[in-house]
Amino acid sequence: MNIKPAPYPQTKKGNVTDTYFDTTVPDPYRWLEDDQAADTKAWVVEENKVTQGYLSQIPYREAIRKRLETLWNYEKYSAPFKRGSYTYFYKNDGLQSQSVLYRQLEGGLPEIFLDPNKFSKEGTTSLSQIAFTKDGSLAAYQLSEGGSDWTKVVVMRAADKATVGDTLLDVKFSGLAWKGNEGFYYSSYDKPKEGSQLSGLTQYHKLYYHKLGTPQSQDQLIFGGEQTPRRYVGGYLTEDERYLVITAANSTTGNELYIQDLSKPGSAIINVVNNMDNVHEVVDNVGSKLYIHTNLYAPNYKLITVDADNASPSHWHDLISQTHNVLEVSTGGGKLFAQYLKDATSFVQQYDMDGRLEHTVELPGVGTASGFSSKKEEKELYYTFTSYIYPPTIFKYDVATGHSVVYKKSGVQFNPDLYESHQVFYSSKDGKTIPMIITYKKGTVLNGHNPTLLYAYGGFGVSLTPAFSTSNIILLEQGGIYAVANLRGGGEYGETWHKAGTKLRKQNVFDDFIAAAEYLIKHKYTIKEYLAIAGGSNGGLLVGATITQQPDLCKVAFPAVGVLDMLRYNQFTAGAGWAYDYGTAQDSPEMFAYLYHYSPYHALKPASYPATLVTTADHDDRVVPAHSFKFAARLQEYQQGPNPTLIRIETNAGHGAGRSTAQIIGQETDKWAFMFANMGLEWKP
Repeated sequence: MNIKPAPYPQTKKGNVTDTYFDTTVPDPYRWLEDDQAADTKAWVVEENKVTQGYLSQIPYREAIRKRLETLWNYEKYSAPFKRGSYTYFYKNDGLQSQSVLYRQLEGGLPEIFLDPNKFSKEGTTSLSQIAFTKDGSLAAYQLSEGGSDWTKVVVMRAADKATVGDTLLDVKFSGLAWKGNEGFYYSSYDKPKEGSQLSGLTQYHKLYYHKLGTPQSQDQLIFGGEQTPRRYVGGYLTEDERYLVITAANSTTGNELYIQDLSKPGSAIINVVNNMDNVHEVVDNVGSKLYIHTNLYAPNYKLITVDADNASPSHWHDLISQTHNVLEVSTGGGKLFAQYLKDATSFVQQYDMDGRLEHTVELPGVGTASGFSSKKEEKELYYTFTSYIYPPTIFKYDVATGHSVVYKKSGVQFNPDLYESHQVFYSSKDGKTIPMIITYKKGTVLNGHNPTLLYAYGGFGVSLTPAFSTSNIILLEQGGIYAVANLRGGGEYGETWHKAGTKLRKQNVFDDFIAAAEYLIKHKYTIKEYLAIAGGSNGGLLVGATITQQPDLCKVAFPAVGVLDMLRYNQFTAGAGWAYDYGTAQDSPEMFAYLYHYSPYHALKPASYPATLVTTADHDDRVVPAHSFKFAARLQEYQQGPNPTLIRIETNAGHGAGRSTAQIIGQETDKWAFMFANMGLEWKP
């Protein structure tokens, strides 16, 4: 299908340069970093015109959209949770922009408690979090407008849904933790003094206590600020509200741990762990006995106990020891749930509070189980199970017997019996074994002519586990293949696996991804002409680095909301916190040279690149759109081949969370249309 885009906008070039350790680096598109400038806004409009003009020529684009709308149009439910006398759950009727929070009394009919669709006309204001008091009588919820990480906090009475007190403004990266019914803890930054609120550097996080009925200006600073400057500060309470737990960090990996005994008025904040080398969280307590999930001396994590009055690591006792599988821990019904990752899939065991194994949870297959959380007094809890071919299903779990029953099945139009999903292990460039799960329709002939999408992430200790995607039905129905590789840099095999893809070892991540593509080609799942690669955020960096290092690897590339300028990522919003994974250009000549070599924006040179659709959003204040703007401008400048290089800029949207259903369907429509058109495929209704 030979569709040609209109001429790209003539993007002006400046003469800005930076010097790093005696190396001068030109940055001709620096002006695109100013997201508020008139010329940047005009550039966005022109680029979107070209992109939409191209996409509108794809004859089956509308057919894909209609199919996606049909697939999406079913009732979706969350697992229920109890607060006070009510059971709450989220529900989306099908194509509603945002899911609605309902509640019901036992034996009663559900009623709407909070409808985010009424927050804005476009459906782009979302409910990002809600927290209830222990008795369920009050709720505080966060609103995100246009996908921004900056939120507002509103307090309401559960009984009559009336707003209580003033709305809190300018809250970011925050939990909400009630202390009785008097007030709650939350976190935020000072508003950026330089640059716009969406792109300005946010350096020091602060934990506040807000007392109901008082203005936000009088909120008490609990931790952070000039005395203890930290980039990320979080606060939460143990279920009995005896202990305030504070985590403090300067990067996305590792944290200090503090506790305060709220049962003793005026008690000091006590430091439990005084460095940020490892990860620690208090998951529960019984009286003064703390249960801490940690990877200190245990890269795959363990659960320890310690008395709060003498809580330093030298007094810790292992309760659930480290194994070769990565451990997460949750609590429910007065029990501990050990949720293990076994080759990136779930394995769950129930323990009592003394560490005795009680049940191994029988899951319906190989996939991802999540949930296993409830209040201590509950006798049952809920969890969700999913895989690439198992639509999310909610199970009710009896804590006493360890038995599960289906609570609510997915209503999506999909027959798992027609598809298969299996895990393979392949060798990376250095011989390391990497897992990958491949999904396709049963009976697919592996002749190399199957349209294939390869997806990965590979960073920040994030684990990609099997999850069903309504959008992917489009690919599978058309005889396509979906592959997900679990690269180094992720958390699938613990902190050792994570560190193997960080700083001066980041190239391992790109090599693992390239090797995944080569495996798919070698084993005739696909060929280069039918291969697309995709990733978002850190995965956008992955795709950008891959096509600059090996432009002939694939036919289509989708770098989404990517970190694409590795020399300046730490100058925007919370980007400085990513240095644990990436290192910075200021660290050393060696680190600068390493980043400069693979930074996608800087590594571009005249070449024939894949058909590329860069995607970003104008309200992305996590990975600012300047990364994608600059990369797309230079990619258009250097593209020597016939493939289109386009950028799709969503307006009134952010890094991904909180997008309306229409926005999601719109982006997925354009992704599949772009991929199929550039592979020369016909649409099979």
